[in-house]
Amino acid sequence: MKDFHIPLFPDKQYHILSRAIGDEKIFREDRNYSFFLSRYQKYISPVADTYSYCLLPNHFHFLIRIKDEQTINALQQTKKKIQTPRLSALVMQQFSNLLNSYTKSFNNTYARKGSLFIDYLRRVEIETDKQFGATIFYIHKNPVHHGSCEKMEDWKWSSYNTILSLKPTKLLRQETLDWFGGIKGFTDYHGQPVYLKEAAGIE
Repeated sequence: MKDFHIPLFPDKQYHILSRAIGDEKIFREDRNYSFFLSRYQKYISPVADTYSYCLLPNHFHFLIRIKDEQTINALQQTKKKIQTPRLSALVMQQFSNLLNSYTKSFNNTYARKGSLFIDYLRRVEIETDKQFGATIFYIHKNPVHHGSCEKMEDWKWSSYNTILSLKPTKLLRQETLDWFGGIKGFTDYHGQPVYLKEAAGIE
């Protein structure tokens, strides 16, 4: 379902995007990318698992799966169980915390004021297996599409090389590789020259 304002429900998969306001850049130097990923781990990892991502100078993409109700409820101070509709609001609050935290640090670093990101988080629910694979491809191909590099493996700030490596990671690496049938299937799929319609791009 292509709807940029849909709720984020437990156990569902979503393609997530946000971008900078106007001609601003979210990331000006390498330390910005690293800091953003550390903030992402702090605020998003408790409520979602991540398959793939890509950070570009003025926007970012993630493919995530929201965690189950029990896990998200365990984050609450109260023992009262929160029902699914309100859990979506809680997940959205975590994303808001991420973007606000990053913006505050970014503004302090560069003597800047005001908002940095557009005022809503774009998201598309992943509803089919084809869409799942196509979205991972779309995310990893994004730096090439925008002219940031010539080959996916040349872009430092995406999950492409991490998925192919043996380094420890919090990404759902094995689950992702299994979908493609292993490393060869993953690299062969990513060798396609164009985007796939199933990816439902949300630029």
